[in-house]
Amino acid sequence: MPYALRARRSVRETVSGLPREFWWLWTSTLVNRLGAFVATFMALYLTLDRGYSATYAGLVAALHGLGGVVSSLGGGVMTDRLGRRPTLLIAQSSTAASVALLGFVRDPVAIAGVAFLVGMASNASRPAVQAMMADIVRPEDRIRAFSLNYWAINLGFAVSSMAAGFIAEVSYRAGFLIEAGMTMVCAVLVFLRLPESKPTATVTEAAAPRDASVSLRTVLRDGPFMSVVGLSFLVALIFQQGAVGLPVAMGEAGFTPAEYGMAIAVNGVLIVVLQIPVTRFIQHRDPRRLLVVSSVLAGYGFALTAFAGSLGVIALTVCVWTLAEIVNAPTQTSLVVRLSPVHGRGRYQGMYTMSWSVAALVAPLLSGFVIDRFGAEWLWGLCALVGTVAGVGYAVLMRRVSEEGEKKETDKDKDEDEDEGRDQEETRTADGVLGVADGVSRESRSSGTL
Repeated sequence: MPYALRARRSVRETVSGLPREFWWLWTSTLVNRLGAFVATFMALYLTLDRGYSATYAGLVAALHGLGGVVSSLGGGVMTDRLGRRPTLLIAQSSTAASVALLGFVRDPVAIAGVAFLVGMASNASRPAVQAMMADIVRPEDRIRAFSLNYWAINLGFAVSSMAAGFIAEVSYRAGFLIEAGMTMVCAVLVFLRLPESKPTATVTEAAAPRDASVSLRTVLRDGPFMSVVGLSFLVALIFQQGAVGLPVAMGEAGFTPAEYGMAIAVNGVLIVVLQIPVTRFIQHRDPRRLLVVSSVLAGYGFALTAFAGSLGVIALTVCVWTLAEIVNAPTQTSLVVRLSPVHGRGRYQGMYTMSWSVAALVAPLLSGFVIDRFGAEWLWGLCALVGTVAGVGYAVLMRRVSEEGEKKETDKDKDEDEDEGRDQEETRTADGVLGVADGVSRESRSSGTL
């Protein structure tokens, strides 16, 4: 079969069977990422256009990340209480307003404060998006759906990064306004095309009465899920090095910013090209093996940077950990949905999102400290160690989750067998009673007493 026909069939099978609501949500994600400007060029805007120091730019970036940490939990609670659709509308409208305002404020304190608000507003929509996706997509299609959503995020980011460079040469303010406008388009799409997907109270209570009492305390007490959050934090620390540790290390090694840009561009290109075919390969594979392999591959992919002396070799290391990212992201998100009770999906997704937000805060501090104190080689060795720990952690956790799942299935089958046995016993008893009654009746008729 010609390659073009195989590719066309592969794409058709990957995108088929998903509900219409998913594709509107997917479109909203793509439009949102196409307009991403602040996250890409905020540091350049503050240092080159506004003339502030790198230290101040780092402080603003940290406040933006801190806002994301706060809103991860807040957005999760809103998703469960208000619903997925209202949370998306509030978050996206607030993001549009705060991003537009950020393009006009000039006072350093005001810029820092608005950046914090932008971080809060933009991150609040993530638990709602993930919860809505879990609501509307069948369990067997979730890895495929999360992969397609991740593909849209990276496609939009790749395009917006290139476009933002040209926009910045003309006007940084125009970039803020364009992002605000496209974020508002997302809110309009949600308002016009996406119905509320939150399960109704009656259905939830009938299916799982305990879900109605889900709170943040419930999430924190959920041992297996919090283990996933902790392991997710470790994996996120590794992947964050592509944006924080790698450019610093390359700069110290004599590479130019343009060379770093070419190296990191490999990440986005590979995700856009490989996400769909890799999704077809992994969607029916053992998630435990996928999480273990992707964690170890990420750690050692970055560790190989210690031996990279040229741009080409660095690009090869990027290929290694990008493949780990492609496999890890949808598999891990699907696992979060699997461990989340239906009525608490928002809170659970919020806690999971927070692990990445906290990693985005910790990673710059950690990488800077290690590079300054010990050198970049120690940072890459630490990535290998963290990846190994995460891989072992996933192996142990998934075995425990699988055993608990099998135990639940066994208990369920046992209960069903007991119910069936009771039904058969009742049937035999009833047949015996009817048989005795029928015998008495026949005997009575024959004796003429009736």
